[in-house]
Amino acid sequence: MTEAARVEGSRSPAVWHLVGLLLAVAGVLAFSLRPVIIKTAYTYGVDPITLILLRMVFALPFFLGMAAWSGWRGGRARISGRDWALTLGLGALGYYLASFFDFLGLQYVSAGIGRLLLFLYPTIVVVLSALFLGKRIGGREVLSLAVSYAGVALVVSTEWRDGGADFGWGALLVFGSAVCYAVYLVAGSKVIERVGSLRFTAYALTSASVCCIVQFLALRPLSALDLPAAVYGLSGIMAVVCTVLPVFMTAEALRRVGANSVALVGALGPVSAAGLGYLALGEEVTWVQMVGAALVVFGVMIVSLKGRR
Repeated sequence: MTEAARVEGSRSPAVWHLVGLLLAVAGVLAFSLRPVIIKTAYTYGVDPITLILLRMVFALPFFLGMAAWSGWRGGRARISGRDWALTLGLGALGYYLASFFDFLGLQYVSAGIGRLLLFLYPTIVVVLSALFLGKRIGGREVLSLAVSYAGVALVVSTEWRDGGADFGWGALLVFGSAVCYAVYLVAGSKVIERVGSLRFTAYALTSASVCCIVQFLALRPLSALDLPAAVYGLSGIMAVVCTVLPVFMTAEALRRVGANSVALVGALGPVSAAGLGYLALGEEVTWVQMVGAALVVFGVMIVSLKGRR
């Protein structure tokens, strides 16, 4: 087979679609590994402020590369001062503060429940879009909210009884992370139209990294970096495998198979996080958690999967 034929075969619709689905699955699994790595790192005595610093420092060179690439590409309009402020501010909100709340919350909740609560962000987007963008909430959205939060109530009520106030505080922090990310998506949608998705993401992630560095320098001595080598290894894996790669894999999956398919694959997130937590951390998975997770996933799918026109 000639080289041209091989290239043509790789461009066939079936292969193109399959690669897109595999990238979507890989992105979800990589992201689901993050809470497991965070909770593993905590066993070495590292605190959330130091751990999030290490993650973002290891990832920062990739973000700067994205920013340089987006600036090098020609034909891009200049970014206004207002859009610069919005991009950097939303990056601090959607990637720094959301991640910080997630890291704090995972001290008190399991990896599976943490991922389940984060998975609620599409339902929060629906509410915020109705409140601030004037988008109508229809029957599909109402059903999604009812089913999703029924599942959350089932899981949280049971776990709260067993885990007490610490679990409630952790669940609230992780839910706060989902709210921050939803605000980032809603507020950033118009900015992305003007700035471009690649530039917006690169600059937003760079802003978040700077926030993490400033936070660490303000609240921790440099001696806090005297940590076991395993913490640095876990931080590097979290930065590359669980942060940088999912961004690119999900973006390419969206281009190949569309938002509907990517949203459907996203339902694997809470399930894979719970499974990884069970296998790697020995976290218990009860039937109540499974029923609650099924309700949340079903509810989110209702609002995420839009009918094709």
